[in-house]
Amino acid sequence: MRLDYNKLVRDRIPEIIQNSGKRFAIETMPDAEYRQALLEKLIEEAQEARQAAPEELVTELADMQEVLAAVLAAWQIVPDRVQQVKRQRHSERGGFERRLKLLWTEDEDEDV
Repeated sequence: MRLDYNKLVRDRIPEIIQNSGKRFAIETMPDAEYRQALLEKLIEEAQEARQAAPEELVTELADMQEVLAAVLAAWQIVPDRVQQVKRQRHSERGGFERRLKLLWTEDEDEDV
């Protein structure tokens, strides 16, 4: 039975598939398609982390970091720049240490 994927996979996946005795087809994506596929893969990995059992979470987070590293490389973003912006945003908006949940907001000038 043939399954269609049409998605970005890790570099050793073709080797793993071949060693399993299955047939497959691959192609190399042009830069623009690759960048879009990386962003889609980042979402895919985040969804997998969200659904992971506690004992699987570290693996899913490692997968997210792998994709994030590829995103940084594809856009030629230096990791130190991301950390600099992270620190700035933390200073301006805070982190998540207090575990706050926003319930609602309301304009003060609304007529009641």
